[in-house]
Amino acid sequence: MLAPALAVIVLLFGGGVLLALLQSLGYLPFLEQRSLSLAAYRHIFSMEAFWQSLLLTLWIALASTAVSTLLAIISALALRHTIQHPALRGQRIATFIFQLNIPIPHLVGAIGILFLFSQSGFLARIAYLVGLISEPAQFPALVYDRYALGIILEYVWKTTSFTGIIVLAALQSAGSAYEDVARNLGANRWQRFRHVILPLIRPGVLSASILVFAFTFGAFEVPLLLGQRYPSALPVLAYRSYTDVDLNGRPEAMAMSMIITFISIALIFTYMRLTAPRQKDS
Repeated sequence: MLAPALAVIVLLFGGGVLLALLQSLGYLPFLEQRSLSLAAYRHIFSMEAFWQSLLLTLWIALASTAVSTLLAIISALALRHTIQHPALRGQRIATFIFQLNIPIPHLVGAIGILFLFSQSGFLARIAYLVGLISEPAQFPALVYDRYALGIILEYVWKTTSFTGIIVLAALQSAGSAYEDVARNLGANRWQRFRHVILPLIRPGVLSASILVFAFTFGAFEVPLLLGQRYPSALPVLAYRSYTDVDLNGRPEAMAMSMIITFISIALIFTYMRLTAPRQKDS
């Protein structure tokens, strides 16, 4: 019964990966190149632009994942507090607002960040009108900047809700019995969080963080729209190499794509190991 769905996945995803791998090895029949070699990989590993793009992409993924995970934990704890105390008003509204941006595409979020935080955007114009800056160009560069702050801001805005929902589900499934026992034994709030809550939510936090890191590492549209020209994120560099008019650069583009794919697959296997049920020793 799973064969139709698996066939689509294997043919579309597996076929695309296989074709990219062959092209990264120099197999380009349309250019009369059929010999396989690692020349493309050796070439990109010697490129300074590749290493700068790789470091920038790692920075974006790590910063986005760390900040969104921290905010997600704080938000999930706050939402659980409102759920456990029905007398508090607005808990349904707060939960609804927290999940509101989940169905919004990343591209829409990136356009929103561009309109709000660019030096010609809405906030810069407001700051100019109220006299905080003498001209919109004095607004801090949060878009097209060297630290990719606009990209990170969009990913944090988008992925905090995703991770927060997973953490909130883990908190609700765990209940409050362990915390009550720790409270009765004299544990303060920090001790309850460190020794009770954190171990309970750690599997969900790790799994969600790995998924967020894998997505932000391989995402393309947000860095293309909000990132600077050089150095650019690795997926953007691969795209520009792929769309170059010189088809002889196609193996380098595919080699970069394969490196992104290998890292993403490694993260997916790590996610599967973390989420797999542990078997008890017999």
